[in-house]
Amino acid sequence: MKETIAEGSDVLLYLNRKRTYLVKVERGKSFHTHKGFIQLDSLIDKPYGTRTSSNLGVEFTALKPTIRDHIFKTLRKTQITYPKDIALIVMYSGIGPGSQVVEAGTGTGALTTALAHYVKPTGRVHSYEIRPEFTATAQKNLKRAGVADYVELKNKDITLGIDETDTDAVILDLATPWLVIPHAYRALKGSGTLVSFSPTIDQTVKTVEALEQNGFVDTETIECLMRRMQIERGKTRPETLMTGHTGYLTFARKALGE
Repeated sequence: MKETIAEGSDVLLYLNRKRTYLVKVERGKSFHTHKGFIQLDSLIDKPYGTRTSSNLGVEFTALKPTIRDHIFKTLRKTQITYPKDIALIVMYSGIGPGSQVVEAGTGTGALTTALAHYVKPTGRVHSYEIRPEFTATAQKNLKRAGVADYVELKNKDITLGIDETDTDAVILDLATPWLVIPHAYRALKGSGTLVSFSPTIDQTVKTVEALEQNGFVDTETIECLMRRMQIERGKTRPETLMTGHTGYLTFARKALGE
């Protein structure tokens, strides 16, 4: 059964790989681009994947937004976590439907959005952020992505402690993750996963040292680089620009005391 576009839903208007637009479909509204405007209500009840034309005759495709689209296209006030790193966080942390996850800091909710998508419908993300203006923006982004019901946002300093216990994963993206490691150990269930994302190697070294001192095992640090390919017969080669270093990802597991 084809899924159709409802009034009030988001669509990703695709012009080409470099030009895509996340818009809300509303009656009486039009979306203007340098290639003309599109009457948005003309998309209502059409299946996702429908091709539509602007008033200038330029063709767009109305795609269903993915979590990746919501992360890249919604409000930002902080540097977001890239999908290449999010994918490793989800895979290595072992989270899934029903998982209980602690996260810090929320920022504007990019990683939070992805985590909530994977723990729903019975799991929950408890996300800590000390700046209330970031939390307010994150709430809007989570709601637009349809995952707000699976997130508890907290305006708290996680370096002072974690409220939750018996959690499956603690995921950190903040300046001083090593200060959270003792709290994370207490918050995790046995064998639970600690994930820390840091942009510098000095932060990473301090975090690994704290993990070794606080009962964690199976510690591993990864850097993920991503390079697109330019595909054209006779001219295929790596693209000139690439997403290089974004940060170091450190993973570890909680071992129970003797």
